[in-house]
Amino acid sequence: ARFACIFSILYEMAGKVLGRLSAVLDKVKAVAGPESVPRVVAVSKLKPVDVILEAYEAGQRHFGENYVQELVEKAKDERVRLQAPDIRWHFIGHLQKNKCNLLIDVPNLWMIETVDSVKLADALNKNLVKKNRLAINVLVQVNTSGEESKNGCNPDACADLVEHIMKRCHLLDFRGLMTIGRWGHDYAQ
Repeated sequence: ARFACIFSILYEMAGKVLGRLSAVLDKVKAVAGPESVPRVVAVSKLKPVDVILEAYEAGQRHFGENYVQELVEKAKDERVRLQAPDIRWHFIGHLQKNKCNLLIDVPNLWMIETVDSVKLADALNKNLVKKNRLAINVLVQVNTSGEESKNGCNPDACADLVEHIMKRCHLLDFRGLMTIGRWGHDYAQ
């Protein structure tokens, strides 16, 4: 009965992926306008590989994962490696220095979006050097909302962190900033 329930859930999810993905892409294109081509990163945390592969087959290439171990498992899954050879993984969760070594071994790791300290940047760069790896794209995560429940560097430290990455971490390719605003924030204020 357990397997029947799981299969039923997967079957229901499978038919919806293409429709949901198309709806999101249509909204993004409408907001961005004809001159811009924004990158959509599908957050695949806690989603089964079958759903990721369906989105991939529908044209989605960039996928974001919150947890290092889950990303490692999905990226090394034989079906993903064979059926999605040019998938691009984004790490979007809080990264601890002791997980850097594991993360940089992920096949097709495209970007780490949560670099929030000099110590983390140095640890990533050191591990990349040690493993003789190519540069990896990074975003600096900034806690613009000031919420203690959110990670990211303080806005006052952002410029110094970016400068450190650009001058001292030659295997980190700084691509921009990442922030998550406060839920329900009133922009009129």
